[in-house]
This record gives sequence, C-alpha cells and structure tokens, in this order.
Amino acid sequence: MKNRLMIWLMIVMMLTPVTGTASSLVVDQVLVEGNRRVERSYIEGVLSVTPGKVVSTEDIDRDIAAIFKTGRFQDVSAELMERDGRKLLVFKVAERPLLRKVVFTGNSEIKTDKLGEMVNAQKIEFFRPQVVRDATEIIKRAYVEEGYYATEIDAKVDINDRQEATITFNIDEGDKVYVTDIQFEGNTVFKDKELKKVMLSKEKWFLSFITGRGGYKEEMTKVDRDIIADQYYNEGYIQVRVKGPVVNLLPDKKSIELLYEIEEGKQFFVGKLDISGDLLKDKQELLDSMTLREGDVFSRQVMREDMLKLNDLYADTGYAYVNVTPETQVDEQANKVDLVYDVEQGLKARIGRINISGNTRTRDKVVRRQVKLAEGDTYSASLIKDSRRKINNLGYFDEVNLTTRKGDDLSLMDIDIDVKERATGSFSIGAGFSSVDGLLLQGSVSQDNFLGRGLRLDLSGSLGGSSTVYRVGLLDPYFMDRDLALGFDVYDTEREWTDFDRETTGGDIKLGLPITEDIRSFFVYRYEKKNITNIDENASWVIKEQEGKHTLSSITASLSRNTTDFRPDPSRGNISELAIEYAGLGGSEKFIKYTADHRYFYPLPWGMTFSAHGQVGYIQEMGGEDAPLDEKFFLGGMNSLRGFESREVGPRVANEDGTDYDFVGGVKEAVFNLEVYFPLIKDMKMKGLVFFDTGNAWADDESMFSEMRYSVGAGISWNSPMGPLRFAWGYNLSPEEWEEPSAFDFSVGKNF
Repeated sequence: MKNRLMIWLMIVMMLTPVTGTASSLVVDQVLVEGNRRVERSYIEGVLSVTPGKVVSTEDIDRDIAAIFKTGRFQDVSAELMERDGRKLLVFKVAERPLLRKVVFTGNSEIKTDKLGEMVNAQKIEFFRPQVVRDATEIIKRAYVEEGYYATEIDAKVDINDRQEATITFNIDEGDKVYVTDIQFEGNTVFKDKELKKVMLSKEKWFLSFITGRGGYKEEMTKVDRDIIADQYYNEGYIQVRVKGPVVNLLPDKKSIELLYEIEEGKQFFVGKLDISGDLLKDKQELLDSMTLREGDVFSRQVMREDMLKLNDLYADTGYAYVNVTPETQVDEQANKVDLVYDVEQGLKARIGRINISGNTRTRDKVVRRQVKLAEGDTYSASLIKDSRRKINNLGYFDEVNLTTRKGDDLSLMDIDIDVKERATGSFSIGAGFSSVDGLLLQGSVSQDNFLGRGLRLDLSGSLGGSSTVYRVGLLDPYFMDRDLALGFDVYDTEREWTDFDRETTGGDIKLGLPITEDIRSFFVYRYEKKNITNIDENASWVIKEQEGKHTLSSITASLSRNTTDFRPDPSRGNISELAIEYAGLGGSEKFIKYTADHRYFYPLPWGMTFSAHGQVGYIQEMGGEDAPLDEKFFLGGMNSLRGFESREVGPRVANEDGTDYDFVGGVKEAVFNLEVYFPLIKDMKMKGLVFFDTGNAWADDESMFSEMRYSVGAGISWNSPMGPLRFAWGYNLSPEEWEEPSAFDFSVGKNF
C-alpha cells in the first residue's frame, strides 16, 4: 500500500496526546475520497469504524483490507487529519478500470458465446490482472479437452482515458492433435490390442477426418485409466495399479503418444461366499442363483451382476428400498477374497400415484396403458423397467424419463413419468422423382398419434409418370381401450408397366390380438377389383392370359414376435413374422401364399448396428389355375435386391415375336440381406450403411435356392422431415448380359 509506513507513524504521533497510548483514538468523521463509479455508500457499507467510537489501528487495517476485498480498487490508503478542530479519518481509494468488453479472435472450434460463459465475461465488472491469467488458463484447458493441445493464447489489455478496459484474447488454435500411438508397460495379462479395444481413447486412422476417431481429450485419457484397471479387477487382479498416461507431444505439434504404466499384482480367487441379513429365500437357494462360485476367479463385474440379481429379486417382490452391500475380506497369502452379500430389505412398498407430465398432445391414457403397474399394486423393479421400454417404443416421444420416489409414506412409491413430445405427423405436397416411377407429384397427411389417442391415420395421394395412388387408412392399436388393434384401408391405384396397365380398387379390415407381451396375431381381410388392360401386342402369353377383370377376396393370418430394444430404430433384438394368405373366399383369383420373415439386430462399437434379414415365400396354386401375375414374387430394387433394377430378378419368358423377354414373377422366393449401419450425422439421425444382398425368385419347376444372385453396395438412411429417406447404390456381382453392372435406388416418405 502507498506510503503505508508513513501513514502509521503519523497516526501514532497524533494518538499519543489524546489517549496516552499508540493503539487507539476517537475520530469525529470518516470520509471516503477518490471514488468515481463506486458509490460512497457501497464503500461505507464494508467499513467497521464509525465516528465517536474508539478506533484502533487494527480496525483501520481491517477496513483497508475489506475495501480491497471488494475487487474494485487497485490502491487504498488511510490518512488521519484535523480540520477546524475535528479529527478526520480519510480513506483514499483508486478505482480499477471498468471492464467494458471481452473480445475473442481466431476461435472457430469453440464458439465465442461458449468462451464468454467459461470466463464469466458478463459477470466481471472491474479489470484485474488475475482475470486475464485465470481466463487464459480456462480457455487453454478447454481447447486441450477438445484435442487442441498446441493452442496458443495471447491476451492484450487496452485501457482508455475514461478508465475503461477491453481484454482481447487472440487465439491461435493450431491443428487438432490426434493420438497416434497408445503404449503400455508392465502388461502381461492383457495384450495391447485387448486394452486398446475397451478404451475410450483411440488411435488415429485413415477416416479420422470424417469420424473424429483418435482426437486427444485429456479427461478421456484419465477415464481410460479406470477402464484399464477395471479390466484387471474383472480378472482377479484386485491390487492392480495403473499410472499415467505420460503424454508426449511430438515435434509436429499434431500427434500425441500416450504411455500407461501397469503394475498387475497377483491374481485373486473367490474364497468363502455367503449371504447375510434379511433373507427372502433359503440361503443356499440364493447362493445357487449367483454366478460367482467359490474357487472362481474374482471378478468385480460379476459381483456387481450378482448384486443386481439380488436387488431385482427383492425389488420385484415389493422391497423398493432394498440395499445389497458386498463385504470383502482379502487373504493375501492364499490369494483369496471372502465375499459376503449383506441384504437389508427395508419396507415392502406399493405403488402410490402415477404422475404423467410433458405430454402436451398425447392423452394420459395413451401413456398410462403402457405402464405395467397400477396404483395399489406391489412394487416391481422389472415391471417398471418394462414400462419405460413400452412407452419409448410408442415412438411418440423424444425422451422418456421414468423415475420413482417415496410417496406419502414409506410404504408407498410414486412413479413420475416425464416425456418430451416428438412430431408424429407430417404433411407434404410437392413434386419429386422416383427411380421406379419417374416424375412424381404427391401429397400426404400422416399421423401416428392422431388426436393424441394413439390412432394411426394415413391420407395420401400420388400422381407419377407411371402410377397413380390414393389411399385412406386408420388403425386404432387399442380399440375400446383394450389391447386390441382394429383398422381399415381403402385405396385406388393405377399402374403402367412396360407390357400392361393395372387398375385396382379395394380395401381391407385389420384385427390384431395379443398372445404374449412380444407376440401378436393379426388377421386381415382384403377385397380388390382389378382390371388388366393395354397389353402390348408382343407381350408373352403369360401376360396376355391375365387380361380382363378380376376380383380378389382373401384372408391373411399372421403371427409376429418383436423383441427389439427400440422399435422405431432398433439396435438389438429380433423381429419375426409368419403369414398365410388364403384367396378363395369368393372372387376369381385363388391361391395360398406363405411367407416367413426374420430380422436380427446386434449393436457394434462406435454406435454401429449389424442387421441380418431373411425372407422366404411360396405361392400354392389352387383349382388348376396359375397364380395371379401381380401376386407373384418380383425381386430387385430398394426393398429386396439392391443393385438390380426393380422387378427384374426372377423368371422371364420370351415375348410373342421372340425379340425380347418379359419378367413374369416367381412362385418361390428367397431374399437375404446383411447390413451394417453407422452414424453419419448424429444430431440429424442420419446413418450410412454397407450391405450384401443375395436371393432370387423361381418358377414352380425350378429348384429353390438355385442360381442365387448377389450384390454389394452402400447407402444412406435418414428420418427426414419429409419422412424416411433412403439412398442405395448396389453393384451386381454376377450381371447377366442384359443387366447393368450397378443400380441406384432411392425413396422418400412412406411406402403406399
């Protein structure tokens, strides 16, 4: 402080005549001088000295420190003086410059608004040098966490004549730093590639500029240390120590090497195993249900899974507050871990209130009927988990948060369901182009949650170069608030093929019945009137004999099973369906069609999903009549074999003059698709895919699975605002002489 020693000497000299001591005096007035922007009352508010009371040197010292502590002043001094016989204590202050603006330049990876939030730029009123130092460290750390290890920050301060400061942070982000090598020392239990596989940090690869893989993030490397240790814990190495990482920034300022040092220690096994506390069943029965056994390699992961089993066992019988605690005793000489699960079951609980919030359009009952518990039921953890899955599978919500909390008393457990609505309907009108239909004019209104009641409405129409479609459909999946689906469709279509035109008017009635939680049966009655016209004069006899009017009256019975984790966009589980259609309930067309379809999903690392799909079908002819041409199996295109033209895989016959061939469809079919989906733009839910397709369609006199066709390719799948959008480019691995080596297909919106 300015001239501090001289001030105190003057105060001591003036104190002596008044009090006879050098430690205190009485002042008549306390003044503040030098303040410009800071209100005098604000400064006086932090002072403890007051006129007319004894003031010590310690009191004055504390007040000087209190004024400094406000952070608004760069210099504070105190002076004792006498005016007109009155003793005055004057605090003289010099204000810090007012911080008017914080400017960031050179930043592109981290937005200016975010940087401002990091350094609390809006909350700083007065400039202090420490502000610059702290902000520089915060910004540097933020860039390091984003992988920009070589970022340089130059801070400049400009103070104008009005004592207003502007801080400018000039940021040189440099290149993003990638991890080019991850090394380990001391590991013998796991190979390097095994440890790298489970880590969050990855080494740079040739597509890192697209995927971002290999980007260095400091916090992630620290988490990896725990992940590595956890791998050892799960193999019995409970005394493992993982050090590091040692980070080595290479001279190119773009590459980093990481080194983890591992002290593995000894492997431990399970010793004595026991369960204590509140036992719901016989102790031995509980122990038999555990995965860990005496003599097994000790695994923390398996121990946690066994704890969860016990927890769920109790929670499924109403003990919502159950607490399972593992108590371990390590025997280092025998390399064993004795383990006791101590169970405290707590009170048995029932369901109190079920509260639903966030549903602005969807009615409460649409959500409530997916909840597997009712108010007053015994609490069950597994049924609560299943309820959340069922609500999520509706596809009406972007977020579903289902939590439990204590009710009016400990014996009640309330369920709170908070949802965030998603757009479930779409309206479109416009023009487009289809790889099958050419120029297409279309309009549609679809709503999967019509009136907020869970009804599925579809009103659509399209006018294309070779097709016209009008359709009205409505399905109530919970007719009369029962687990019973009922709906109908009415449609009118006109389609121009190369060799003939087809007009169809018809409709169907649908009825769905549940069998189990995942298995449903469906019955569909379909009635159509068809007219085959404008047959080309050179068309084959197979097509010509179809000319004229036909009627179809059929009933389809199907059995489906769906065990996927999230039905709108599954990543795990199976979808299976068996269907039989019998056409012969009146009408002119008679046949029996059998189809079996199965799809399997499995999650892969990095957000990818593997999908395997297979479908086989067979049409049984009745009454000595050939199966209708438009009911046969025509493969090729987006929904079957990509890389082939639509409807151009399967039997064909020569036309009448022998100059060309007509595709006439098969009575047998088999299609298999292997796909791997990977995220392209996560926020837009856009995915890329690679695929392998194989299959064919056969005539009645041909052997099934003979002469299979093959293709490979890639594509894009996107749930766009216009509806599901799909692109696929396929390469024909064994093209015939009349076929192109590749084909491009795309579709937008729902299939009508």
